[in-house]
Amino acid sequence: MKCEHCTRKECSKKTKTDDQENVSADAPSPAQENGEKGEFHKLADARIFLSDCLACDSCVTAEEGVQLSQQNAKDFFRVLNLNKKCDTSKHKVLVVSVCPQSLPYFAAKFNLSVTDASRRLCGFLKSLGVHYVFDTRIAADFSILESQKEFVRRYRQHSEEERTLPMLTSACPGWVRYAERVLGRPITAHLCTAKSPQQVMGSLVKDYFARQQNLSPEKIFHVIVAPCYDKKLEALQEGFPPALHGSRGADCVLTSGEIAQIMDQGDLSVKDAAVDTLFGDLKEDKVTRHDGASSDGHLAHIFRHAAKELFNEDVEEVTYRALRNKDFQEVTLEKNGEVVLRFAAAYGFRNIQNMILKLKKGKFPYHFVEVLACAGGCLNGRGQAQTPDGHADKALLRQMEGIYADIPVRRPESSAHMQELYQEWLEGINSPKAREVLHTTYQSQERGAHSLDIKW
Repeated sequence: MKCEHCTRKECSKKTKTDDQENVSADAPSPAQENGEKGEFHKLADARIFLSDCLACDSCVTAEEGVQLSQQNAKDFFRVLNLNKKCDTSKHKVLVVSVCPQSLPYFAAKFNLSVTDASRRLCGFLKSLGVHYVFDTRIAADFSILESQKEFVRRYRQHSEEERTLPMLTSACPGWVRYAERVLGRPITAHLCTAKSPQQVMGSLVKDYFARQQNLSPEKIFHVIVAPCYDKKLEALQEGFPPALHGSRGADCVLTSGEIAQIMDQGDLSVKDAAVDTLFGDLKEDKVTRHDGASSDGHLAHIFRHAAKELFNEDVEEVTYRALRNKDFQEVTLEKNGEVVLRFAAAYGFRNIQNMILKLKKGKFPYHFVEVLACAGGCLNGRGQAQTPDGHADKALLRQMEGIYADIPVRRPESSAHMQELYQEWLEGINSPKAREVLHTTYQSQERGAHSLDIKW
């Protein structure tokens, strides 16, 4: 099966029929780890499905296809099994980092509070042999704080000669991949250069945490638990940052659904455990989130920061106004009867396509857009809350949205450890190391105008 704009004779992506098979015969069951060798359980191959791929103009390359086929539970269990063997030279410290948008799925699935679900998940993973379980929220703190500074700088620099606005978020790998491979410049020039939470978490684990533990980056096997499949592509695209000495920030990405499938076939009567932190024996006592309906909350946090920094206005409550549909919403700040800040949230590719068309025509009035490829945002990622036939489980999604909304909000500026990390790890807030570790550059493919004529 190919998408309608694919130029390949054969598409390297997975088809619907593959999706329905839902079988992989190579991953040993956690419940059977201590039993007879050669026993296996069935897990879905963790490859990109055609319906999940969001880079519609450029297929996954053959090389990427091979690497993606390894982004599954088999690789996870391979490391677990190596750690049980006598040859300690092959042992790895196994670290799992969980995205905040995955936790409501586990809470709804197991009928627990989100804090209890977090502890249940952590306890289960550690029963398998995982050494540390982290929350990626601290990485999102960095991503948001760096994005805030970049927006203020762009706003002040923007002019008719140097059009630095609108700034488009870069936290969603499906959207970034689409922008790079399909749209090219000048759209990529508007992408925020701050790295995504997943990319920052990779550096935190493989650089900062590795140093704290006196480990080389290659001795750590880092797994990300995320709500969508595009995080797998992001892990491959990141390459090998210099600070990690030839090691990827994320070695394997598993979706929430894949982890839930492992849990379904494992022993859930394990002891719950508190989530670890990067700071010694300190544990996470409760789950918090950023201020976003179903995302890491870049729009709300950047809007508040910009209002204060640029106009000395304190904004407590960010008010969203739905325009074309519930997935395209607007936030504005008025001063002396004039709109001085106009932000938007554009979720799903129909809204993204309309945004790009208006931007190209010069009829796009927004200073900032939080762009997410999944309609409904990150909670609706295709790696969770899906029915057996591959459609969104709307009832489960509504339950997850309610759970997520009830999680207490914590602003990134309030993190007790951020200043410490900036100074001790990054050698200062605006240091060369901070720019290297927390920012990225984008491919700048030139594309013809036809790239904007896709019918969604």
